[in-house]
Amino acid sequence: MERESYPSDSADEQWALTEPMITAWKQERVARPATGDPGSCDLREVVNAIFYQNRTGCRWRYLPHDLPSWSAVFHSFGLWRQDGLDQRIQELLRCQVRAKARRLEDPSLVILDTPSVRAAAGVPRTTTGLDANKKVSGRKRGLAVDVLGLIVGVVVPAASAHDDAAGTALPDQAAERCGMRLEKALVDQGFKDEVLIHGALSDIDVAVVRRNPADRGEGFVLQPKRWIVEQVNGTLTLHRRLAREYDHRSDTSASRVHWASIANMTRRLTTPSPAWRDTLGPAA
Repeated sequence: MERESYPSDSADEQWALTEPMITAWKQERVARPATGDPGSCDLREVVNAIFYQNRTGCRWRYLPHDLPSWSAVFHSFGLWRQDGLDQRIQELLRCQVRAKARRLEDPSLVILDTPSVRAAAGVPRTTTGLDANKKVSGRKRGLAVDVLGLIVGVVVPAASAHDDAAGTALPDQAAERCGMRLEKALVDQGFKDEVLIHGALSDIDVAVVRRNPADRGEGFVLQPKRWIVEQVNGTLTLHRRLAREYDHRSDTSASRVHWASIANMTRRLTTPSPAWRDTLGPAA
């Protein structure tokens, strides 16, 4: 008897986008018995369970009984994080979304941001810290996104880390995934000269988007192109597991960002674009 679907489930056309890579991973993993058996449960249902947990924010042991056992999902999630499968799927989908938008696969421009996210009770202090400026105890979620709002790089340091720590790691991630096409990165005023120098050494023009002094006292004002990464951060918090830092490991938090991005991109690829998007010309 088939179970009733959850709103977070991957539809048939969405599963068709990710299934080949997951099946190929399982075949490769089985061929390397020393690395561990990925298990025999339905991998589509494992993905659905990850989407469900990301969207609802529940604990592992609170996963519904009509999904695979929480231990099987936890095991597969850990293997995929360890093998980098979540990143590879995200990269493939990112290229497909950009192609659908009639853009080159890799962007020439990325936008960086490092918001601080509060940590839930029980998250180890060894992986968290206090952002003294924002008075937030937890971690920073460093993102590099393109002008379509697609995630190119993710780092999750402690909130006590300076923005420059993420500001030097993110361009390196983006350059590794985008190659020589990456030319420019936009950052806010929280990033210092270290990021600009690091970018110059990597042949990436890092530009600081400064606030217009005339906007002082006007409240929140959108900054050109910087608003894109702000929007992505807001969209990620719709996945309740990302509204706070619940995971003990920072690489698990990064993996959750990848899975949230995968869920978003599969919907973008299988849902007709609004008519106004068709008028957009080529850009970065």
